[in-house]
Amino acid sequence: MVVRIIGKFFSSVILSVVLVSTPVFLSKLEAEANEQTETKKHINPSKALQQCRLKKDDKERLSCFDELARRFAPPTYKGRLGTVTDNFTLKEPHLLRYRSQGVIFVLYLRDKEGNVLQNFHIGGGGEKDYLIKKPGIYSLKIHGSASWEIWLDPIKN
Repeated sequence: MVVRIIGKFFSSVILSVVLVSTPVFLSKLEAEANEQTETKKHINPSKALQQCRLKKDDKERLSCFDELARRFAPPTYKGRLGTVTDNFTLKEPHLLRYRSQGVIFVLYLRDKEGNVLQNFHIGGGGEKDYLIKKPGIYSLKIHGSASWEIWLDPIKN
């Protein structure tokens, strides 16, 4: 009888710890993702432009300016939770960049009929990218637990 009561007690404690600590853990992950995203956003554009301008080598200077243009470009798509984009046409390779501030983010690259060509995910927030090599008609299906941003950056050969 005592063993049974102690067993029930420990089961309740473990269950309570799991139920109470899980949301705290998820909130911490979301906070870390937000902090990483905010750090990227708070680069001083004036200082960054000045640093690029001071580079002696033409290739380095151009590369520096290109990176700033990419970093500060507004997202092609921006939202919260889930959505499906309209079809869009890519005539050349593009870099699909995606950033999530939530603990769960799933993105599907689909063909013009809505068939999934590739799926991507980010657990715990952050940013990733994928090269879309072939021209075509595509759409995106997005599921997120918080805010997200998506860029379609053309890749020049």
